[in-house]
Amino acid sequence: MANALTLKGSGLKRIWSFIAGAGMITASAMTVQHFFAANFPASIYEGSFCDISAFFNCDSSAFSSIAHFGGVPMGWFGLLVGSLVVLGAIFPTVAFEKTNKAIAIVNAVGVLALLAYAVLIQKSLCLLCSGYYLFSLLSFFLFWRFGIKSEKRGLGGFLSTFAAPAPKIAVVSAVVLLVGAFGFREFYSAKKEAQMGGVAANIVRQYYDLALVGEPSFISPYWVTQATPRWEDAPIRIVEYADYLCPDCLFLHQQLTRLKAEYAGKINIAFQFFPLEGACNNVVEKNLHPGACDLSLLAAYNSSLFPVLHEEIFANFQEAKKPEWRADFAKRYGLEPALTDPATKEMLQRIIATGAEYEKTSEKFSHGIRSTPTMIVNGRMIIGTLPDAHMKAIFESLIAGSDKGAGNGKFIENWVDTRPASKKKPAPTKK
Repeated sequence: MANALTLKGSGLKRIWSFIAGAGMITASAMTVQHFFAANFPASIYEGSFCDISAFFNCDSSAFSSIAHFGGVPMGWFGLLVGSLVVLGAIFPTVAFEKTNKAIAIVNAVGVLALLAYAVLIQKSLCLLCSGYYLFSLLSFFLFWRFGIKSEKRGLGGFLSTFAAPAPKIAVVSAVVLLVGAFGFREFYSAKKEAQMGGVAANIVRQYYDLALVGEPSFISPYWVTQATPRWEDAPIRIVEYADYLCPDCLFLHQQLTRLKAEYAGKINIAFQFFPLEGACNNVVEKNLHPGACDLSLLAAYNSSLFPVLHEEIFANFQEAKKPEWRADFAKRYGLEPALTDPATKEMLQRIIATGAEYEKTSEKFSHGIRSTPTMIVNGRMIIGTLPDAHMKAIFESLIAGSDKGAGNGKFIENWVDTRPASKKKPAPTKK
């Protein structure tokens, strides 16, 4: 049949269809792997942080409310669709091609909707997801341009061309989809339970294996929460190096908002302004978040209003990127002088400069504080975010008064675990 994508005589078109399906499988598998790695890190060295780009950020997708459905990662649907396309190219039949053509149009509509959501709502794009989008649209184009077409005209012709899957293949695919979804849901539940057990215990051991780097010489007077009049009297003390326009800092802010309520009276948190923008930050050579310096100055201008300003900026994370929103924000709170006030600028510079006090964590940068968020938790550096269960496990250990002394671990390039082999303890396996 000449007018077909995968049937006999289709030649290179069939190979291209195979490539598109294989690309969909690869991209989907990588998104599934990243989803579980981001949400259930097995090590304290695997936290998420803003380092490369605020827009091209797969963590935003992994933490998104639509990243999974009841524990089933969205990538599973892509894996199945890609597998059907590959099988259709290897074992071509009319029924298989019609089924894949029907799936291709549904998949393309879904891909465009996800792309619009990522760009317009999340304001970020995952490169792994983008790979799936590209291969999906390639597959749709191939089926639309070269796939089997009905000789009928009008609506009937459209339906018989794009909506005529083979019942047997459709039913088998649906069963595989449901069985796989059940398996992923069980795996998700097991990973969630593990975070509260052996993995959390391992995280605590790794935390105490980290070197004591100490707290900065100047701790920001802008405290997110205050349990004790003196900083050092709280059992949990966090110096939070963060940027108002960093997606992972937003995640940390929301997390600490939950945890500070749970650990009320036991935790001090100082917000150590560290905007990743060259206009005010000379510690790192980055310009990832235009407007972050202005937001820091606005938040720091009136210390009595800081808690309110701090919450409102994070609550309007996307809008805060716009100059007009910042101008209106400044006007509403009487902060117009903040951007030129010498005292506020001096305070911001004093806080940012403390990032240069730490030993470098990458050969590419001169100092230890070079990405956000970075936390100094009771004198130990944690780069990136961790799940609630991990943070709570560390907090509970600190409240219990554990003091294991200085460790040998250190965050370096790529955040690999650099402890000596004798110090490493394998994560417990589930029996």
